[in-house]
Amino acid sequence: MADPAPSSNADWFDRARRVIPGGVDSPVRSFASVGGTPYTVVRGEGPYVVDIEGTRYIDLVQSYGAVLLGHAHPVVTAAVTAAAARGTTFGAPTPGEVYLAEAICERVPGCTQVRLVSSGTEAAMSAVRLARGVTGRDRVVKFDGCYHGHSDGLLAGGGSGVATLGLPGSVGVPAGAVADTAVLPYNVVPELDDQVACVIVEPVAANMNLVAPSPGFLAGLRAACDSAGALLIFDEVITGFRLGPGGATTWSGVTPDLWCFGKVIGGGLPVGAVGGGRDLLASLAPEGPVYQAGTLSGNPLATAAGLAVLSQVTDEDYTALALRAGAFAANLRSAIAQGGLTVEVPVVGPLVGLFLAPGEEAQFQTPADYVTARRTAANGVYPRFFHAMLRRGIALAPGAYEVMFPGLSHDVDVLDRVVVAAGESAAEVAKEL
Repeated sequence: MADPAPSSNADWFDRARRVIPGGVDSPVRSFASVGGTPYTVVRGEGPYVVDIEGTRYIDLVQSYGAVLLGHAHPVVTAAVTAAAARGTTFGAPTPGEVYLAEAICERVPGCTQVRLVSSGTEAAMSAVRLARGVTGRDRVVKFDGCYHGHSDGLLAGGGSGVATLGLPGSVGVPAGAVADTAVLPYNVVPELDDQVACVIVEPVAANMNLVAPSPGFLAGLRAACDSAGALLIFDEVITGFRLGPGGATTWSGVTPDLWCFGKVIGGGLPVGAVGGGRDLLASLAPEGPVYQAGTLSGNPLATAAGLAVLSQVTDEDYTALALRAGAFAANLRSAIAQGGLTVEVPVVGPLVGLFLAPGEEAQFQTPADYVTARRTAANGVYPRFFHAMLRRGIALAPGAYEVMFPGLSHDVDVLDRVVVAAGESAAEVAKEL
């Protein structure tokens, strides 16, 4: 007979650790860098999540950006329920994957075809393989602190969970796997030679906390790639369909050769996509020699959920969300500063960052690269602030390298409650430092 279900977060975590490494199925869910025991979520509703103990939190994680409309949105749940009733997977073409691909291509200028996959990691890995196959070159340029999934060749300098756990990359990755990967500082346009197959970049870096591209950085990458005959890849797993309907391309005015999408386009279900022009994607099997495959790619449940989200969000929604996020960031900065901490709250569209430091760091400035972001993350303030917020019913990501994801369900009242809690938390932490 199975053990009775635990009734506390601590008991659930103990049970999880018996059968799951570290008790979590993704390291970013771990409380390793902030201390304490993770809460176990049993349900979500709009901007809230509820844990096994019945505590309700205002959730600014939103599945690390995958949820845009709010948890358990009725349109999304209805779409998934209807799709599930027809069958969960077939290993055959379905209308839903065509509809979702069309919706993506209609919204992103320059993207005329997509290949659906099952995760952001898979999308980035496939985009790099495609770039190498098309150019006949091996070298890949990425930027320190940008995360492109956990494939061997892209994990170096990966930010996010890798940085949170203090890992230089990962053991188990042979030297040969990263021999052709160059890791360079973010916001510095590199010089490229004729050995470079591609440059892959987060157009807005959101895995070293939030670091915006400096003016001219993305345009400079476009020009450098054109000059060297390399391909430019925008990893928009986070920014795609969150910055706006056209993602970073519309936001920045810079068009890459290939895109990586994920998160929002699955409506909260596992999904990813490689996008680009028809001429480039023609090199993918079965039309071309670059092999890529996946049994669950274009899964009917994920395509139904993603299409439901994209069909619900209007241009006006994106504009309103960005304005609301901007006001939230300003109020948050003011409340935390009044509480006695040094703080910067960068904002790009609806993405909101949070850099904290002790109150005496008067010269503190918003980091512009991974080196400065890492220095701030290591000062020990964030773990204290995280737990102070959690005690007040506000769920932030359990790591200083993540961003906040206010979505369409976070109305002004909800965000104002976050601001009040942040001021109280800052005052509590400032007294301890």
